Amino acid sequence: MQSLWSDGDAERMVAHYGDNGIGRDLAERVYTSRLLGGDPRLVLHGGGNTSVKTTAADLHGDAVEALCVKGSGWDMAAIEPAGLPAVRLAPLRRLRGRDALSDEDMVRFQRANLLDPGAPNPSVETLLHAFLPHKFIDHTHATAVLSLADQPDAEERCRDLYRGRLGIVPYIMPGFLLAKAAAEIFENDEAVEGLVLLKHGIFTFGDTARAAYERMVDAVSGAEERLAQGRKPVFAGAALPNAVAALAEVAPIVRGACALPAARSGEYKRFVLDFRTGAAVRAFVDGAELQRYGTEGVATPDHTIRTKNYPLIVPAPSAGRPGDFAAAVRQAVAAFVAEYHAYFARHNRGNKRELDPMPRIVLVPGVGLFGLGRSAKDAAIAADLAESWVATVTDAEAVGRFESLSEAELFEMEYWSLEQAKLGTVQEKPLAGQVALVTGGAGTIGLATARALRQAGAEIALIDRDASVNDAATKLGGIGIAGDVTDPDAVRQAFDRVVGRFGGVDIVVSNAGAAWQGRIGEVSERVLRDSFELNFFAHQWVAQNAVRVMLAQKTGGALLFNVSKQALNPGAEFGPYGLPKAATLALMRQYALDYGKAGIRANAVNADRIRGGLLTPAMIAARAQARGVGEAEYMGGNLLGHEVTAEDVAEAFLGLALARNTTGSFVTVDGGNIAAAPR
Repeated sequence: MQSLWSDGDAERMVAHYGDNGIGRDLAERVYTSRLLGGDPRLVLHGGGNTSVKTTAADLHGDAVEALCVKGSGWDMAAIEPAGLPAVRLAPLRRLRGRDALSDEDMVRFQRANLLDPGAPNPSVETLLHAFLPHKFIDHTHATAVLSLADQPDAEERCRDLYRGRLGIVPYIMPGFLLAKAAAEIFENDEAVEGLVLLKHGIFTFGDTARAAYERMVDAVSGAEERLAQGRKPVFAGAALPNAVAALAEVAPIVRGACALPAARSGEYKRFVLDFRTGAAVRAFVDGAELQRYGTEGVATPDHTIRTKNYPLIVPAPSAGRPGDFAAAVRQAVAAFVAEYHAYFARHNRGNKRELDPMPRIVLVPGVGLFGLGRSAKDAAIAADLAESWVATVTDAEAVGRFESLSEAELFEMEYWSLEQAKLGTVQEKPLAGQVALVTGGAGTIGLATARALRQAGAEIALIDRDASVNDAATKLGGIGIAGDVTDPDAVRQAFDRVVGRFGGVDIVVSNAGAAWQGRIGEVSERVLRDSFELNFFAHQWVAQNAVRVMLAQKTGGALLFNVSKQALNPGAEFGPYGLPKAATLALMRQYALDYGKAGIRANAVNADRIRGGLLTPAMIAARAQARGVGEAEYMGGNLLGHEVTAEDVAEAFLGLALARNTTGSFVTVDGGNIAAAPR
């Protein structure tokens, strides 16, 4: 590692925060916290923490000796002063004299001594920072250090490397007892510049922010140099199929096998997937001894909350044999779930609430690894931690043998009372874990529908001919694909991209369309064929690919079509548009008939007079003029007497996505038009 400290950058940050009343101590603490947090070799997703001892004003305005320590939920890479809540230091130090302190009491005590009662919870390692005397303290989960600290002879290796510069702390779960033990080890040799916490991470400290930070850089660099010496070959390759199945074939099978049946019949608790591969990942997952080193345990105990103790390992998938792979994956998942239940039973003392038994990391030889989560964000976090774990285990195996914590210690962390207390406090959105694809996604109706589905918790993919679809999707935290839905190959490729990004698809809104016009007896063949290509065949290509993925997942799904009122109430000179729309209504019902037994629902929305949909401003003006009314009166020319919006159509699509026992049906969204009502 190289130090990224810059006097100029540090002074600019001090000046910036000084203009807002923040002192030098806290500004420099923010600066080096960001340096640490910005390096994934040191800190990932809430891991690690930093602190500074300084003075701060209480609610009376009096100066108080305080510990500013990283708060829960803050990312060190982008931390602000508010992410380092100030806690009265003297009361924290007095806790050192106690023999015991529960985690719950520790959290309450720390909150009671916050200078700002509205600040986030201080780190669970606050007392360790408080019990050490140094002004600046840094803590990371450096992968290089863990590769040495996660060894059967870790203490000997770390002592040999650091030669008394760092103290060695045996593994103790984070909290009061670890804080006391770390302080005692420091006091046995107050010349040490930091502490290695076996199976956990590393602390460094100093009188200045720069000293603490550069001691961290130096300690991690020393571990990296040691790992580069005397390496032995790792991960001899296992035999793989001559041809390995593609990601687009593998991901839906894995995703479907890991879905949990919900309380309501026919429903599932689904997970989003995040795929990772590359030379390091492939060397790891393709190893002949994967079952040994791959199930040894996590690199640092914090990870088990996000990744569980070990991954699911499935067989390598042979190309062209999806049925064999699906059977093997489901068998592996069943075994994983059974073992998880047994693990819980072995260690539960009767007062814990069992978590769901599904894996959060899946290793697929010949392909790569997947992170699983109830959202794309959670899946990405699991995948990031998995890649970090791969790096740690790889280096550990190159110089020795990777060894994690015992099963009992891992259970203690996974079922930590502080984590158990969070269960049930977060209400999931109704479409959490589901993936929705919307065609015509850059248009008014498509974008409104995507927003509604996203707000309900779904991950979003948009397809549109318009290149602006990428920006629209990015704003929703999804992916945009500029593609032509009238091209069957392009549609298949688009679905494969969505599967590669999220692992599958659960809701498809086939919305793309355009209104060709002309008297049916005079219209050209080209116009009629072009309209059928977009307003009928495109719906078929989209639905065909949707069921391809949904059948592989075996968790059902929802096909939703935009059929327009033209399917039921054709307008004069709108035959080129209305005819394919009527065919699409029949198409929807055919999908409901053919795939209902697979849990795939097919429904449609019949909308009319939507501004910005097929109705351009020029069309609205022309139609209003032809009827001798104003534009507002024309747009509100329905039984309810008011304009129907794209958001109204989006609500209908969302309702159908949630309607688990509705199929072969359509919802009319037109404010009331008896001529378009079915009869």
